[in-house]
Amino acid sequence: MAVGLSTYAYFWRLSEAAPTPVTLAEAVAETRELGGDVFQICDHPPVEGLSPGQLTELRRVADDLGVRLELGTRGVRPEHLLRYLDIAEALGATFVRSMLNTADHRPTVEEAVAALGSALPAFEERGVTLGLETYEQVSTTDLLRVVNAVNNPRLGVCLDPANSVARLEQPTDVVDRTADRVVNIHVKDFTFTRSPGWVGFSLTGCPLGTGLLDYHHMIGRVRPAEKNINQIVEHWLPWQGTFEETARLEDQWTRHNIEFLRSE
Repeated sequence: MAVGLSTYAYFWRLSEAAPTPVTLAEAVAETRELGGDVFQICDHPPVEGLSPGQLTELRRVADDLGVRLELGTRGVRPEHLLRYLDIAEALGATFVRSMLNTADHRPTVEEAVAALGSALPAFEERGVTLGLETYEQVSTTDLLRVVNAVNNPRLGVCLDPANSVARLEQPTDVVDRTADRVVNIHVKDFTFTRSPGWVGFSLTGCPLGTGLLDYHHMIGRVRPAEKNINQIVEHWLPWQGTFEETARLEDQWTRHNIEFLRSE
């Protein structure tokens, strides 16, 4: 098991809101500085535009620092997954996270099973694991139907129980139902806060250990140390009014959360 960071821990600092966005190489270097062993490049489309030479250089930076790279994308169309498999191979990554839906493709369970059945033999051949994330657009029941029907050792669940709250699924239930299939964990804490005027609620992030995530229940059920499952830090950090304050808080949460995981 290893702990590490995701591009979602740098959401604002990698974004166009930043006067000078952090580079992937800089995020990898900070991952090592903070004591992380893994950096997951997740939902970061610019990685698709990197040349073979740039991918090789990013891998060299990570290798020199002793940081393992992982990838994350969305969708199950075979051609897209195989494109990310090529990128993973170039980066030396052995894990790719995806989601069933994209903006223009919402496959049925049967369609997803067929698509994954087409792509997974190549993942198996190259020793790369694919994890499908728990999230609000797809019920945990349907996600597990897909994973169980494909029944390939290189396919599992990327567990993020916070995401499924928006589907009115209890986080502990999501953990319990997926535990035996988990191959990667996205770790972020979350809380409900009253909206202005006490009209409704907002579901947003918070530092680990201060919100509603039952971290110890999750770890007890999934057993990442025993199963060699990586834990990847993410945030749901709302915009704080200025880039400077948002970036300061993002950095603070990142440092707190990686230390939380390393101390457990």
